[in-house]
Amino acid sequence: MAELILLEEVERDPQTVLTVGTFDGVHAGHRAILDTVVEEARERSARSALVTFDPHPRNIINPGEGGIKLLTTIQERSEILNELGIDEMVVIPFDRDFSLLSSEEFVRDIIHEKIGVSRFVIGYDHQFGRNREGTIETIERLGKELGFEAYVVSRREIGEQTVSSTAIRKAISEEGDVEKAARFLQRPYRLNGTVVHGEKRGKEIGYPTANIKPEHPQKVIPRDGVYAVRLRVMEHWFKGMMNIGTRPTFHDQKRTLEVNLFDFDEDIYGIEVQVRFLNRIRDEVTFEGINELIQQLRKDEKRARELLSEH
Repeated sequence: MAELILLEEVERDPQTVLTVGTFDGVHAGHRAILDTVVEEARERSARSALVTFDPHPRNIINPGEGGIKLLTTIQERSEILNELGIDEMVVIPFDRDFSLLSSEEFVRDIIHEKIGVSRFVIGYDHQFGRNREGTIETIERLGKELGFEAYVVSRREIGEQTVSSTAIRKAISEEGDVEKAARFLQRPYRLNGTVVHGEKRGKEIGYPTANIKPEHPQKVIPRDGVYAVRLRVMEHWFKGMMNIGTRPTFHDQKRTLEVNLFDFDEDIYGIEVQVRFLNRIRDEVTFEGINELIQQLRKDEKRARELLSEH
């Protein structure tokens, strides 16, 4: 993973090429910025860094009902950044006091004095600092004063839609459209969690399942339904199908995430895993009995295997 460093542990390097933001999802729009950071850093033989925040700033400034859901946890973000070639992810603990910093104080005291910067890469519409008062012009002005350059990255679109974390959250949680999310993310949507004990009903009907408890309570969960997935167990990948929902055939109330792995028969309770969602197969429905459910599961498995063979 890209090295995850807390702000108080970072070593100042005035040659650093960096960008700043939450970057939840690390989607296609973010990629344009991060690819620029990596390229500029390599040209200068410099450190590349993303300066980000935890928890999500909106959950502190305007928590609302339950707060904003996350496309990527800090650990998931670190893993993705490593795949993109970013050297360090500097994490700033975000709290009320920090939210009161002006944009100028943030650039002077945090970016310039504590982290160091030679080139500050920024998105075309990025705003930051108290009341989002900081703009591209703020960075350009302070860059001239403090001795670093500003580099502005233009908007990224896919089709006729501007890529955004909000659009991806909607596609996943409201529509279950994991294919659209993957286009915007430029990779399948992923979820890290731990295998926990369930009701073991799946084993009784010939479709044993692993119940997944997401690692973060604010993680975006796809809309209820059945999905073709890949599951990483330690360093190995397996194909399977996942049901998300309340299992209405059994009159359950608790929402669960259950994955049936194909051609797999091992005890993985307590193991940390990663689910990658490839395709949505169908909605969750109520069946009149176990036999009807089993018949549908056979169809789901056939369809999931077909879809997974295409990836």
